[in-house]
Amino acid sequence: MIRTALTAASAELAGVSDTPRLDAELLMAHALGTSRDELLMRRLDEPTPDAFAPLFGRRMQHEPLAYITGTRDFWTITLNVAPGVLIPRPDSETLIEAAVAHFGNAGPRRVLDLGTGSGALLLAALAQWPEAKGVGVDASDGALFIAAANADALGMADRATFQNGNWAEGLSAQFDLILCNPPYVETTALLAPDVADFEPASALYAGVDGLDDYRRMIPQLPSLFAPGGLIAMEIGATQADAVKAIFNANGMPVTCAHDLAGRPRALLHFALGFGAQPD
Repeated sequence: MIRTALTAASAELAGVSDTPRLDAELLMAHALGTSRDELLMRRLDEPTPDAFAPLFGRRMQHEPLAYITGTRDFWTITLNVAPGVLIPRPDSETLIEAAVAHFGNAGPRRVLDLGTGSGALLLAALAQWPEAKGVGVDASDGALFIAAANADALGMADRATFQNGNWAEGLSAQFDLILCNPPYVETTALLAPDVADFEPASALYAGVDGLDDYRRMIPQLPSLFAPGGLIAMEIGATQADAVKAIFNANGMPVTCAHDLAGRPRALLHFALGFGAQPD
């Protein structure tokens, strides 16, 4: 029975996940081909589906839930994800929140997402502002394939363009909103096996101090920044001062935005005279 299987699976997953009951329920819903709400409201007394055991076994080996189910919710959209792209985190929604606070309902006209991965930041912005168009850049062809598929599934293929590139190198257009969640983990950092063993290293690690990609990318941004716009860049929780110094060295003062846990999560550069001012 599903009810019994969920209790047993939750107990075993307690050693693997911080949310063992939720993981078990989402895996069971995926095995049934239904939603978690439908599972909990109507199907707990059904026989356990055969598909559940192999899904549960994968999670017990620390494979991320999003790779097992193939989807992840982000902002107001649901994205397809797979090995080869970073799994979108709620912390990254801090960048979209800052953009909403800056642009309001009017929104940006053109959006650039550097290191787009699954397309999460770009497609969240386009969902927020239906008149906006944007470009997502990534060095991984596999990530670009997934991002383009997500745009198509969300009905945004006519508004989102994806291209292979080395950050902003070679770009010449101007953008009202520039979003970026670059790799920022130190190469010596010890990460949870769910992350270290499964998510792409190229989307995680950025040199001995985690700052290599900031140093490459930030100098490329001033010429791409449209008047009245916003650059929102994710940072590690301890990196605010170091990344701020890189922005300042390139003539771009910034202010810091915090995530829901109160940790420094994004640095924001505003056009002078428009929106909140840098500290």
